[in-house]
Amino acid sequence: MASRKESPSGKTLDSPVKQIQIEGLVVMKIIKHYQEEGQGTEVVQGVLLGLVVEDRLEITNCFPFPQHTEDDADFDEDPLKTAQGSLCLKAYRLTPKLMEICKEKDFTAEGLKKASVGFEKMFEEVPIVIKNSHLISVLLWELEDKSTAADKHELLNLSSSSHLEKSLQMLMDRVDDMSQDIIKYNNHCRSLSKQQQQKHQYVQRRQQENTQRQSRGEPSLPEEDLSKMFKPPQPPPRMDTLLIASQINTYCQTIKEFTSQNLGKLFMAEALQGPSS
Repeated sequence: MASRKESPSGKTLDSPVKQIQIEGLVVMKIIKHYQEEGQGTEVVQGVLLGLVVEDRLEITNCFPFPQHTEDDADFDEDPLKTAQGSLCLKAYRLTPKLMEICKEKDFTAEGLKKASVGFEKMFEEVPIVIKNSHLISVLLWELEDKSTAADKHELLNLSSSSHLEKSLQMLMDRVDDMSQDIIKYNNHCRSLSKQQQQKHQYVQRRQQENTQRQSRGEPSLPEEDLSKMFKPPQPPPRMDTLLIASQINTYCQTIKEFTSQNLGKLFMAEALQGPSS
């Protein structure tokens, strides 16, 4: 996310966004949109509106998109953590290195290796801050003061276990996708190696034939453009593989976060139930 602002002299300057500030009303509209349309389809989309102030992107409003259909296969993430009452807001942007690769449009394995870009250097998270007016803050404090103790303490709430289950399911799906991409890349490497062997054998045969022709006093065969005769196979795109690897890393971090606390809750709940029959 690059912002543009005017300097006192009228020249346009580039200023990277270092923080995202979201109005509390916008957050409530996002949650309401999901509660109304996302429970059956798991994913909703919308537009965020705002402006850049210095190094801060202020989100002041949002508008929902119409509900997508089940035929949209691209929507496979599930914001289950927010649906279960634990608000989860994250913002990401492309790293400068990945932006340079996107400009050059070189997504081959050699291009990515040359730029030293791995899945961990594709995106960077931008901090999010929720801002409320003073009146809303007073209202929240009053509501918190009036809430019961049962609402404040959810030590044995096992709702996050379904989030863990969903993360494991998505992790397995992404590992399968990664396995398929690895198979495609290995097939490409074998095809490339086979072509190199054929090219080497062809060059050796031509050299032997030229040697025999020279021994008989005949002219050598004309040189041929080997790059046209042996066109290398098109390598599979590696950008999708990097995206899958980034998703796998995200799911692993999520599972790591929830595994310890869920296991602790399960053991505590089992102990409270008493000895097993």
